[in-house]
Amino acid sequence: MSEHSANPSAAAATGRPRAVKAVIPAAGLATRFLPATKAVPKELLPVVDRPVLQYIVEEAAQAGLTDVLLITGRNKTAMVDHFDRRPDLEERLAKKPELLAAVQRTTELAEIHTRRQPEQLGLGHAVGYAASHVGDEPFAVLLGDEFVKLDQPLLPAMLELQARTGGVVLAFFEVDPAETSRYGIASVEPAESALTDIGEVVKVTGMVEKPKPEDAPSNLAVLGRYVLPGRIFDAIRRTEPGSGGEIQLTDAMELLRNEGVPVHAIVYRGTRYDTGMPLGYLQTVVQIAVEREDIGGEFRKWLAEFVNSDASGGPNT
Repeated sequence: MSEHSANPSAAAATGRPRAVKAVIPAAGLATRFLPATKAVPKELLPVVDRPVLQYIVEEAAQAGLTDVLLITGRNKTAMVDHFDRRPDLEERLAKKPELLAAVQRTTELAEIHTRRQPEQLGLGHAVGYAASHVGDEPFAVLLGDEFVKLDQPLLPAMLELQARTGGVVLAFFEVDPAETSRYGIASVEPAESALTDIGEVVKVTGMVEKPKPEDAPSNLAVLGRYVLPGRIFDAIRRTEPGSGGEIQLTDAMELLRNEGVPVHAIVYRGTRYDTGMPLGYLQTVVQIAVEREDIGGEFRKWLAEFVNSDASGGPNT
């Protein structure tokens, strides 16, 4: 069992419900990827032969979150189409069983629902649109441009932690102290001893958005995974616009923390892929390509030759 997995029976003993739904905010304009994202949602940009969004839904499904709500925007219906049946395509692939299985698998991962966010007014605003679908139950939020390796899961431990505490659960990863100004950084203290069997758990005492290295309370940055209690929706409704004039999820969570709701986090030590910017997207494509059994060996060989040739000033094609 992964160090980030957990025994769900421990949470069941608390009598609290365990999150079974996932929300993926995916309404943004993805201006960093224009003009590619003028017609194609950023979430559908391919990482080898699967779109980013599929990796994220696979991560949710592996953790038992097979009820997935996509918060979408205009011109993003293709995201839903990706998880829909294509009988015509399946018929043409009848004699290609491997491809047929890959196409059919997208329809079997999860039950996909959608809600449109007419204006992009912040992450908190987007998550607020899930209220009617989620109700009062806890749920997970997975940002649409980050995912982790399936054999190094993160969500199971987060779900366990939330079921035990009933509060807000975040995920952190360590960054170089010189890079804190790029991330939301947390101030933390040791978690209660009763929670340490879940993994590397810390209690969150505050959040600072993009602090200078000398002002950063730690080097723990926020990873795009949250498990939230249903009462977050009331907090979002009471949250005033903050940074950038938007309704920030961080502000709503801080409101709950100040009202006594516990906030904890899992410190994740596994592999995290960040496709939110072109450089990170390209790094993700290369990392996953070299690990593929079918193409990894040949691609790795080509990549080494390309890099060595380019470094020596020789041909690079």
